Amino acid sequence: MSYTPIKITIFRIRRRLNKLILPLLQGPDITLGQFLKTVEGCCHQTAYAVKLRLHEMADGELKDMEYFFSTLPTPFSAFDSEAYKTSVVGLFMRHMLLAYNKLSFSQVYKLYKSLQQYCHSHYAKPIDGQESLPALVADDSEMDLTSTEDTVGDRVDKVELDTPLHESELQSDTSSSRGPLSQKQAEYFLARQAYLLKNDENKALKPSALQEQLNNMLKFNPDFAEAHYLNYLNSMRVQDIFLSTHSLLHYFDRLILSGNEGKSNGDEGYGRSLRYAALNLASLHCRFGHDHQADLALQEAIRIAQESNDHICLQHCLSWLYTLEQMKGSDSTVLTEDSVKMAAHFCLPYLASLGIQSLVQQGATQGKTAHKLMDALKDTDILHWKHSLSELIEMSLAQTTSIWRMYGKSTMALQQAQLLLNMSSLEPVNFGVQQNNTEAFAVALCHLAELHAEQGLYGSVSELIQHLKEQFPPHTQHAKLWMLCDLKIQFEQHMNEGKYHLADSLVTAISALNKTEGLYRKAQVLKALKRSTAASNILQQLQVHCEKMKSIEMTIRVLLSTAELHWESSGFSTTLPLLLQALALARQHHLQSLASESILHLAFTQLMLGVPEQALNVLHEAIEPILAHGAVIDKGRAMLLAARCQMAVAGIGTHRREQTALLAVKTLTEAAGNFSTLNCKERLRDVHYLQAQLHHFLGQTQERNKCAMLFRLLDQELQSPAPLISMRL
Repeated sequence: MSYTPIKITIFRIRRRLNKLILPLLQGPDITLGQFLKTVEGCCHQTAYAVKLRLHEMADGELKDMEYFFSTLPTPFSAFDSEAYKTSVVGLFMRHMLLAYNKLSFSQVYKLYKSLQQYCHSHYAKPIDGQESLPALVADDSEMDLTSTEDTVGDRVDKVELDTPLHESELQSDTSSSRGPLSQKQAEYFLARQAYLLKNDENKALKPSALQEQLNNMLKFNPDFAEAHYLNYLNSMRVQDIFLSTHSLLHYFDRLILSGNEGKSNGDEGYGRSLRYAALNLASLHCRFGHDHQADLALQEAIRIAQESNDHICLQHCLSWLYTLEQMKGSDSTVLTEDSVKMAAHFCLPYLASLGIQSLVQQGATQGKTAHKLMDALKDTDILHWKHSLSELIEMSLAQTTSIWRMYGKSTMALQQAQLLLNMSSLEPVNFGVQQNNTEAFAVALCHLAELHAEQGLYGSVSELIQHLKEQFPPHTQHAKLWMLCDLKIQFEQHMNEGKYHLADSLVTAISALNKTEGLYRKAQVLKALKRSTAASNILQQLQVHCEKMKSIEMTIRVLLSTAELHWESSGFSTTLPLLLQALALARQHHLQSLASESILHLAFTQLMLGVPEQALNVLHEAIEPILAHGAVIDKGRAMLLAARCQMAVAGIGTHRREQTALLAVKTLTEAAGNFSTLNCKERLRDVHYLQAQLHHFLGQTQERNKCAMLFRLLDQELQSPAPLISMRL
């Protein structure tokens, strides 16, 4: 059966209108301009016909409106139209006609005047810059088409928002209602905003606007439990601990008073609300880092759940219990394993998967091998796909990305991040709503930004950060992820370019988001500014803190920075225990990037101690992983160190000196290319100085003069004395 283009177009228009009808019927009252714009987005002809019919009634007489109702097809006779009795439109028209036929003449006249005001307000100029609102007839109960006098529509059931929303329905409401909303309007508004907060927060109302709407709603109905819960969610967006706690407690108070949790308002309904109220309060304090308050609320929830023999609530409590222990820095492996076993026993795949992912995270920090962790994540992925747990699939991919980054496998991390970003969501997402506003997507994008920054691709980094800013505005809960990522990238860029004063200005902002990272960056700046004593004091405090919190990565970085401070005082022999300790920790926890960094420091120390052959042998162990997965700055430093070792060997050996010197020239050229990518002018100056020495040694006068000129130009541009090359890696 073939279809002509005209028939295909008609089918498409009817499909669009069918998708539009249900949100219009379920939604609150909107202005005529919004209504016509919505219909026009589906079909221009239909919008023009609606506009023409409304003008005929509004600019005509009362009999024009009566004629409109008399010409409507009845749901029982319209078999070939959309108004058939079993269709959505048919049910609505039957309800509307029954309500209209019950109206007296005076009520019909009031309805007609309201229709005129509704149409004419669209063309009236707004007063004081305010948008004209449609005339509502909610105050006249006898005029309401959903009046309780009608036995057909005596009660509006609470409808869950599971139908596609039109794009215009997703736009933020700019006008606030001055009067009380009907039950249907309030429920639709709350359901829509909660849906948007979960799936695409940028499409929801701004926190201040939503707060104003909720305050207006609660002013007329203080016992509206769902409004208090949305107020709680909105307060969490801006990290308002007082209002979020206040709204959460009010929500459960109203829920208990309304009796919605029990079939006959019995004790079981009240008890369930009480224990889940305590559990939600514990999770709230956990999110704000209030360990003691969270522990008290959690113990209360456990006590009530044990009295009621609620195993599901106990499992949720156990999940938060091991999370709380992790926040305190304690070993929660036993608690987590018990949680996974009990969750599997009670058929709670979500909690079981969360527990396994927590065990994987703990195993990564405790030095477990990669294949064991990946096997565990593979088992959880099977569970996720079996139960269509889209959110946990995203979390698993984001966690895999972080693990590969921690192990120093940048290629694998990049692959996992791309896999997550290109994955289609399993959730039923409505039209115009994006699903990539979860924490997993923020983590993956931050990893991508850092990986691009390591390769000197700052243009791509700017685009990624800009996308993160748009997708996760500053007031959202995951915004601090990209804020810290952006600050760290800027800090490293300024340090590479030798702009230490600009890097120092970022330390305060980094400390506000992560105190440990801020202290480490402060020590780096002080070390670069030759303030060794102050840097050493900070590094000592940081080492004690990291050993207490069992932060292995930061402990290794602190040990390497402390060794660099010893180099400045020519204490090369005293750095060997520090470097060997850092290397042992890195290998024990399979941290390849930090292990390579430790080997670089060991090779440099051996070079300074006068054993370049041994330094070159040690360096060969780290050069391959650095070139495969390392950052551009690490590649340049490795090449520069290799060239210096080759120069030292060429100066000592009695044979093949010229061949070794030529190899060093080639190595320095590669190092210069890496430093040029990052605009590291200080290190480029060192490279040109060594190149000039090598060309002079080889008798290449023209190349020597060229390198000497480049060195002089950079020296004049930097306007700072060149540090001794032997004092830094």
